[in-house]
Amino acid sequence: MILFLSGLFSGILGGMGIGGGTVLIPTLSFFTDLTQQQIQGINLIYFIPSALAAVIIHSKKGNIEKKGLTPMIIAAVIFSATGAFIAMFISGDLLRKLFAVFLFIIGIKELLKKDNGK
Repeated sequence: MILFLSGLFSGILGGMGIGGGTVLIPTLSFFTDLTQQQIQGINLIYFIPSALAAVIIHSKKGNIEKKGLTPMIIAAVIFSATGAFIAMFISGDLLRKLFAVFLFIIGIKELLKKDNGK
C-alpha cells in the first residue's frame, strides 16, 4: 500500500511540475531491496508518462514558453543520457548520498528563495 500511495503522490507532484522523484526515490530506497541504479531507472521510466501528460495539459493551457525550447530539450536529452551512463559506473551507496546532497541543496534554496509576488 505504501508503494501504491507513493506512486500516486509522485504522479500528482510530477504532473504539477514539482518533481515526483523526491517522493518516489526515497520511498523505493526505504521500502524495497532495489539497487540505487534500479530505483533511478524506475524513476526515469515513471517520469515519461507523467511528463508527457503534464506537457500536453500545460501546452493546451498556454503555460509553455516555446522560445528556447529546442535547445533546452537537446541539452536535457544529452545530459540525461550522460548522467545515466555515468550512473552505471558509480556505486549505489554513492548515488544515494549524492541524491541526498542534491535534495538538501534544493531544499535550502527553496527556503531562502524570496517570493516576488508570484
